[in-house]
Amino acid sequence: MRVLITTDAFPPVCGGSGWSTYELAKGLRSRSHHVEIIRPLVDHSEEVTGSFDDFTPTMFRHWSPSVPYVRNYFKNELLYKRLTKYLSRFIRENKIDIVHAQHRLTGPPSIAAANLEGIPSVCTVRDYWPVCYWSDLIVTPASDALCPSCTVSTMTHCVRPRAGTLWPLTVPMIPYMRSNLTRKRVALSCATAVTAVSSVIARDLRARAPELTGATVQAIPNPVDVEGLRHTAASLPSPMTGKYGLFVGKLEINKGVLKLVEVLERAQFDLPFVVVGDGSERERLEQTAKATGLDIRFTGWLPRDEVLAWMCHAMLLAFPSHGPESLSRVLLESCVLGVPVAAMDTGGTGDIIRHDETGLLSTTVDQLGADIGRLRDDSHLRHRLGRAAQKHVDTTFSTSVVIRQIESLYERLCEAR
Repeated sequence: MRVLITTDAFPPVCGGSGWSTYELAKGLRSRSHHVEIIRPLVDHSEEVTGSFDDFTPTMFRHWSPSVPYVRNYFKNELLYKRLTKYLSRFIRENKIDIVHAQHRLTGPPSIAAANLEGIPSVCTVRDYWPVCYWSDLIVTPASDALCPSCTVSTMTHCVRPRAGTLWPLTVPMIPYMRSNLTRKRVALSCATAVTAVSSVIARDLRARAPELTGATVQAIPNPVDVEGLRHTAASLPSPMTGKYGLFVGKLEINKGVLKLVEVLERAQFDLPFVVVGDGSERERLEQTAKATGLDIRFTGWLPRDEVLAWMCHAMLLAFPSHGPESLSRVLLESCVLGVPVAAMDTGGTGDIIRHDETGLLSTTVDQLGADIGRLRDDSHLRHRLGRAAQKHVDTTFSTSVVIRQIESLYERLCEAR
């Protein structure tokens, strides 16, 4: 089968969505499918993806200004129009059988192009971009309550902490923001099939996007190269002598980093704790950590193998996520490596972590702090949860298991078409 994957990101410089796209492409290639990859390049600061593991994505360059809201119009409506034409021609010239879009920039134009050329399309939804302008359902950083819907009232409320003192100037943009979301949902409803990376994302899409009634929405998780990760990790020496705890991820509000120091204080964590990652909250987090006297160390962004080295030798991984996680690659990879996890029960995290079986799940900061303390003090518990997590990932998220689901979906759609 000739498959076109369109994606917003691809390795080696990318986050979880890019690595998940790579695992999909690699898994399909291993099953003898021909895979083409197209990635739009819309940000001047983005690094151009060259060849990676014999994949060379075709780059579609599209200029966008740095002005907020105006930039979004260029990266959405204007991009969609240009990219649809480009993809339509690419599909014809390369005799593509099916298109699989991976994210918000590529989803709507990929679906439109596939429909123009009369072939099936699949769109994978990795977060809340079809139902939330900010993609995370977070109204305010201080509230754990999720946004009920993108009404004028809730948008007025949630734009304030994001725009700061200039928020009154952004209120006139709300009609555009609402029409932008409607346009995305309508475009998504035209896909032959929609896959969500977790059961919670699938459920919320059905509940929050009535336009999707005509599309098939099913949960298919991100694939993980279980054997490859374990093989790589086996040769990585520990970056630190002695035991330590670990956080890996963006230092942003939706990752719960504002709770991290408080959680460690409540756990009375008396060992080194390493924070791998970077983001807009790093300076505030470092200042808060310094005031506690805890041994919290910040590494910034690291190459993938260095991250895996920190991960595979950690005694525990803390996951204080504030927003509704879709399906965290950090959690999946930590489970592959048998690292015990204490996590907040948000979004699709429950698909990976089953409380007291494959990890510990919390609903409050107090409870998460207590869970981290339990893991620190109980080596038997760490071993039991780590082994169970490995078995769960092997049977549910390994590339071989997930690719079979993807193949089955492709075959059904192509036969029906």
